[in-house]
Amino acid sequence: MKKVILAYSGGLDTSCAIKWLKDKGYEVVAFIANVGQQEDFPTIEKRALSTGAKKVYCLDLQKEFVADYVMPALKAGAIYENKYLLATALSRPLIAKHQVALALKEKARAVAHGCTGKGNDQVRFETTFSLLAPKLEIIAPVRVWEFTTRESEIDYAKAHKIPVDVTKKSPYSIDKNLYGRSIECGVLEDPWVEPPEEIYQMTQSPLKAPNKPAYVTVHFVNGVPKKINGKDYPPVQLIEALNTLGGKHGVGRVDAIENRLVGIKSREIYENPAATLLHTAHRELEMLALDRETLHFKEGLTQKYAAMVYCGLWETPLKKSLDALIATTQKDVTGTVRLKLYKGNCTPVGRKSPYSRYKETLATYGEKDTFDQKLAEGFLRLWSMPYQK
Repeated sequence: MKKVILAYSGGLDTSCAIKWLKDKGYEVVAFIANVGQQEDFPTIEKRALSTGAKKVYCLDLQKEFVADYVMPALKAGAIYENKYLLATALSRPLIAKHQVALALKEKARAVAHGCTGKGNDQVRFETTFSLLAPKLEIIAPVRVWEFTTRESEIDYAKAHKIPVDVTKKSPYSIDKNLYGRSIECGVLEDPWVEPPEEIYQMTQSPLKAPNKPAYVTVHFVNGVPKKINGKDYPPVQLIEALNTLGGKHGVGRVDAIENRLVGIKSREIYENPAATLLHTAHRELEMLALDRETLHFKEGLTQKYAAMVYCGLWETPLKKSLDALIATTQKDVTGTVRLKLYKGNCTPVGRKSPYSRYKETLATYGEKDTFDQKLAEGFLRLWSMPYQK
């Protein structure tokens, strides 16, 4: 039998995919990537085996995910279309990389995923596959099988006694990792409908959040967060702690109409408490520590970087070159930012850095003022000179 390594989540699509691939003559090896989704992995492993997988691998990739994917994107300030903090998009090239490694280890002919033909994840997986192992066959069951709706998939799962958590009454498609959670389908497909409270898990409703604001400080070293409220945290635990804190105060909810790579617009709901806190604090520290030209130039890099992550171009030469350039901008991004969390809002209210370019004696209008305002007259004449006729 031909062997295939399937990226397996235990959800509706990949659970049906095991049975479907097996019926097509493939020996299925299921690969479960633990990127912090906090699921019952032993149960998911059993589900894969009971559905027909020959073997199951479950790898804990959380540390690698944070160190090699989340942190570079944070330093880049990467936010797609100023809304999407890229949690799912960042996990896909990591999963695909390990999937390729398992395919080589198992001497498999093919790799497979459960992504749809409408989505972005198919691009992220398959571009990474093609760059790392171009000779592997790529199988995308959801693009070619006979099921045309999620309801028909659910019927197929029931008919073959495939255990899944999705029902016709709750048809949401959900992806979660340590850095965030995305929700789509069901009533969310109508962009006029307000997201029902039932879809949220990581964040409390701002209406039910504490009436008293919380203050939190985040300390960075060279653009990387190291401390919360003065206490050192390992990277994974730091994100977990900020998720808990931000979620308690309803911080990190995003409702976006998004331009997918395949050409359609989609309605996406995201929860990303830690990512919201980290990006807010990191940006504020850059405003303090970077010179004007570097800061403005980096804004263009940020948009390009976010688009490349979104479009599955993580393993490309340009992406790696951008990482090297961005790293040079982070050498002075060291310091502490104080955030105020209140009823869904994350507001920077304090910042300090040993590399701060802010000079109170130049900015003040008080007695400490050392700015020579007489210099402005000559400056303004020179500034406008090129535009005079």
